[in-house]
Amino acid sequence: MRILFATGGTAGHINPALAVASYIRETVSDSEIMFVGTSDHMEARLVPSAGFDFKTIKISGFKRSFSPSAISHNIKTVLRLIKSSGESKKIITDFKPDVVVGFGGYVSGPVLQSAVKLGIPTCIHEQNAFPGITNKTLAKEVDKVMLTVEDAKKHLEPKNPVEVTGLPVRGELLNADKDMARAKLGIPDDKYLVLSFGGSLGAKPINEAMYDVLISSAATEKYYHIHSVGTNGSEFLDKFAAEGFVNGKKGTVEVRQYIDNMDVCMAAADLVIGRAGASSLSEIEAMGKASILIPSPYVAENHQYHNAMALVNRNAGFIVEEKDLTPTLLASKIDDLLSNRDKLKEVEKNAKAMAITDSRERIADIIISLAK
Repeated sequence: MRILFATGGTAGHINPALAVASYIRETVSDSEIMFVGTSDHMEARLVPSAGFDFKTIKISGFKRSFSPSAISHNIKTVLRLIKSSGESKKIITDFKPDVVVGFGGYVSGPVLQSAVKLGIPTCIHEQNAFPGITNKTLAKEVDKVMLTVEDAKKHLEPKNPVEVTGLPVRGELLNADKDMARAKLGIPDDKYLVLSFGGSLGAKPINEAMYDVLISSAATEKYYHIHSVGTNGSEFLDKFAAEGFVNGKKGTVEVRQYIDNMDVCMAAADLVIGRAGASSLSEIEAMGKASILIPSPYVAENHQYHNAMALVNRNAGFIVEEKDLTPTLLASKIDDLLSNRDKLKEVEKNAKAMAITDSRERIADIIISLAK
């Protein structure tokens, strides 16, 4: 069984595809798997390191601007799109896949469209509650569309019924134990733990709003708090040091550059604060965590807002838009939740109810059935 995956751009696209591919490799003895991506994004590093064959095409997205640089970029994109169709067709005809799978990113477009024209079974997975342009287009052509959340369905015109599969979550998160995690971190039974982050790189607006919250929390010690400033947030580590934080710690507050034991911290947390990327939300749901979500307004189609609202509309999370974000509002939201245990537990229960913990298996079953 030969399976061709097309995905790239961000870890949010690549890691779920790798999770599914790895599962198929482990469970289907005759499987041969290849990935197609670009040479200048994360897939060029992540896919080969996971032990999969990897081919590249040259593709980019369009810029929504009429500036001279944007126009020049868009002309190059058109030329790349034309060339990438030929590159995709060659990869497909050489590999002879039984099924071609798209997991998002610009690279999915030409690869999946070439596969459709060649009559090869195809499917795509859409991570977000508001689909991107590439998947909106592909949904009309491919044999099967898989969704992380039902909300995305209303934005698509698929030729066949969609299937809600969820998004694969790392096994260490699914298997984490809250009591053991809290013991490992030294969190007392009678104290709440808040976990906050803005992604691996960090988010300056979140760091700025969180700064006053953390200074106040360190002084009052009402609850424990672990915050990551991200790899681009070194300036904030210096600011905390100037306020008496030693090695990032003061009182019940710990500030880190990066959280490298996320499974432990997330398991131990009573409240999670962060962006609303599809992978993060799937982890929050799988672990049944209450959350305050601050969607990034800088992403395509404002999809993080729609991701967050999928939880908010089910009383499974709370939202603070970045344009409204202030230290006062954030502190108020935290205090309100942590002072109402019944409200906190209700949100945790509703978040857990949204989780699909066998997502990897569901997606693999669909891929394998199409290949057969």
